[in-house]
Amino acid sequence: MTLGPVMVDIEGYELTADDRELLSDPAVGGVILFSRNFHSLEQVEKLVKDIHSIRTPRLLTAVDQEGGRVQRFRDGFTILPAMRRFGEIYDTDQSLALELSRKCGWLMASEIRSTGIDISFAPVLDLDKGISTVIGDRAFHSDPFVVGRLAQVFTLGMKEAGMQATGKHFPGHGSIAADSHVAMPVDERPFVDIELEDLRPFKFMIDDGINALMMAHVIYSRVDPQPAGFSGFWMKTLLRDRLHFQGAVFSDDLSMEGAVIAGDYIQRAQLSLEAGCDMILVCNNRAAAWDVVHSLKDYSDPASSLRLSHMHGQHFVSRETLVSEPRWKEARAMLTKYVEEPSQDLLDPTDY
Repeated sequence: MTLGPVMVDIEGYELTADDRELLSDPAVGGVILFSRNFHSLEQVEKLVKDIHSIRTPRLLTAVDQEGGRVQRFRDGFTILPAMRRFGEIYDTDQSLALELSRKCGWLMASEIRSTGIDISFAPVLDLDKGISTVIGDRAFHSDPFVVGRLAQVFTLGMKEAGMQATGKHFPGHGSIAADSHVAMPVDERPFVDIELEDLRPFKFMIDDGINALMMAHVIYSRVDPQPAGFSGFWMKTLLRDRLHFQGAVFSDDLSMEGAVIAGDYIQRAQLSLEAGCDMILVCNNRAAAWDVVHSLKDYSDPASSLRLSHMHGQHFVSRETLVSEPRWKEARAMLTKYVEEPSQDLLDPTDY
């Protein structure tokens, strides 16, 4: 059985009979976990093992563990700085900022991989222009070059921990004030402005070999009337043909307000896949998830499935072994000095 094109969520700390039935459907290829799925380190390790035992090849498991405001797992995990802290440090000490960003990528990914989870959807490649509150301090910097440099070493740290990176939110969410979770953001700039600013970190990371990107639920009205996650221009013409991106493309959650313009859930799923997404996220609506997977019973895209298979985590290290490593202790001690309190997960339960 290959990996299907749908990533779904589950309700609680363990799998229900309905969860198991849904995850066994060939159209499903992954599961994303939220704070509501985490009670303790031991519990989440068992949950991930149960998910992985359902299918061969195993389903992808994912979480949003960016750091700062977006950190689903906290108890038993290092509380990580917001990425903006590294950008602030970069302005006065480039070497230190790059070291911290690499250590953060490694530490975050190592702790998540120690649970068996394959993916943390990170890093954010959007620009922090002081416009988008939903992006804000999740972004490294306002300068595309600085974002690219810090993201490059962050993903290098992730790779050293056995996790592939997912840059988000292509082609850039930082220039729009509206929050796509609750509204339909529209960016009215011409393509040339987007290309000279927001696209630059994504181009940099594509050239650097990043394995996955997540699309933005944003309409770039002077480029395409469809949101980027439903646009053949953004995903096929630009990403695949012009930028030669070979990795996996994830949609943002199809339950978000920014996806409503594409129609009902079945229409959203079909349009997103046809436009070039490899995996679509359907979260916080179990009835819609069932509708989508039933509508895709005859769906097959071997190339997409192959791209997704490259997102499985590598060289698993147990938590016991991890916390005994000097590198873990050093990174943890170094990074916790840059955490600003209070640190709250403002975006759960419906990420982005």
